[in-house]
Amino acid sequence: QVQLVESGGGLVQAGGSLRLSCAASGRTFRSYAMGWFRQAPGKDRDFVAAISWDGGRAYYADPVKGRFTISRDNAENTLYLQMNSLTPEDTAAYYCGASPKGSMRSAEYEYWGQGTQVTVSS
Repeated sequence: QVQLVESGGGLVQAGGSLRLSCAASGRTFRSYAMGWFRQAPGKDRDFVAAISWDGGRAYYADPVKGRFTISRDNAENTLYLQMNSLTPEDTAAYYCGASPKGSMRSAEYEYWGQGTQVTVSS
């Protein structure tokens, strides 16, 4: 079992940057592909980025390509999301998830964190 705790969210002006972290408990963190999703009020949970178990492959949703970078540190059991050039459209609750094989579909993630709020002001 994996427990996930996100941090790093907050209020930032458009054009600014934030770095989200997702701390994982348990020794099985490196067995999972990891992903970031986001959910705005009244909307579905959308895929943002995913990374393979070893960090060798990363995938991004089109709206964040070139602005966001996903990474992981298996020694520290931590997943990261560096977000640059933020816009008000990036405002959402951001969730990290753990998946056995990696996916852009939220249904294929077994474990989720509680979320961290990101608000971008114009």
